[in-house]
Amino acid sequence: MPYTRRVVDNTLDRMMLGLAAVSIDGAKGVGKTETAKQRAATVLDMSILERHAAVMANPDLIVQVPEPVFIDEWQLAETVWNRVKHAVDDDDSPGRFLLAGSATVRPESRIHTGAGRIVSLRLRPMALAERGICTPTVSLRELLDGHSDAISGISTMTVPDYVDEILASGFPGIRRLPGQDFRDDQLRSYLDLLLNREMQQAGINVRKPAALHAWMTAYAAATASAARYTTIRDAATSSDADPIARNTADAYRDHLTRVFILDPLPAWISPFNPLKRLSQAPKHHLADPALAANLMGVSKGALLIGEGQRISPHTGTWLGALFESLATLCVRVYADAARARTGHMIIADGRSSREVDIIVEGSDRRVVACEVKLSSSVSDNDVRHLNWLHQQIGDRLADKIVLNTGDIAYRRRDGVAVIPLALLGP
Repeated sequence: MPYTRRVVDNTLDRMMLGLAAVSIDGAKGVGKTETAKQRAATVLDMSILERHAAVMANPDLIVQVPEPVFIDEWQLAETVWNRVKHAVDDDDSPGRFLLAGSATVRPESRIHTGAGRIVSLRLRPMALAERGICTPTVSLRELLDGHSDAISGISTMTVPDYVDEILASGFPGIRRLPGQDFRDDQLRSYLDLLLNREMQQAGINVRKPAALHAWMTAYAAATASAARYTTIRDAATSSDADPIARNTADAYRDHLTRVFILDPLPAWISPFNPLKRLSQAPKHHLADPALAANLMGVSKGALLIGEGQRISPHTGTWLGALFESLATLCVRVYADAARARTGHMIIADGRSSREVDIIVEGSDRRVVACEVKLSSSVSDNDVRHLNWLHQQIGDRLADKIVLNTGDIAYRRRDGVAVIPLALLGP
């Protein structure tokens, strides 16, 4: 298959002009290998027994082959990380090494973190702008820069189309399969291998695989919410079973985060402003909303009629949560390209609270505040928290937007930009 250029490619091209070593990080199947191969003169794949044995027998091999050198699945031969670090110490010429891994450095590992030598770059599943289904007309980078006064564009995407994209997955190899049944089978296999084999290989003692699967399913049911981890743990325990021990659930969570399957959206911590009582709890998201949908076993038809049980029913429908997760994935991909941070905002104020689904903060501390609505129309009530935030932080708010399922992008009289999700791009 021809390579489909990703949003991250421009960032990687820039990084290789000035950095000696870049590690492309992300969950298995997001496309790290194909992205790195576009730039490599030599590929050393540590999942291939012969390559692994050669590098382990002679770590200096990485500096004896044509550069750029791409070391794939480096975590299967962790000592190679240290050898790259020492190679960069000796010669920090740009564009020498690319690494790709499906896990961060293990906390108990004695290998060097790579700080100051190896720079990490996150690759997530494909955002809508990368899937070739609609041409974006609104740039998140321009919104951050305050250069998007004219908001326009027409989307052909409908709610059923967004459901198709949620279920089809942003994993390149999965979404290319010919039909949703095959994609569902592949997603189920992906999860089974992760939970039943790779956790054990990583040293996580899974005495009760069914309990781990129940915890993952409960986490999926908490998608796009800030539910407490104790609530997730309780939801994973059936009425006739012993509760999952807290340290066991914590071990699940830590490892699944380390392998990029859990991708929680952190709370936005706002410096230099009067906001108080900001929640520090993350919003829960899996790497791809298709994984959450597969764990919950909800079909397209069921989603469209409102089926799907959530841990926090008051926070909206299950389809609404998955749509917000898709929107969060897209915004994070575009924000990374703009070198911006993402988070969410919840402020508890007595009996009420104020929430903004996604906050994008640029390097100049200006922010774009985003609400996500599974609706084609936007009311004054839908934007009240955006306008409240504008009153609180003033000019620090670069823009305020609602991402929805409508067909027309426009700006409301109160300044809020209404943007169909398919029309937002980097």
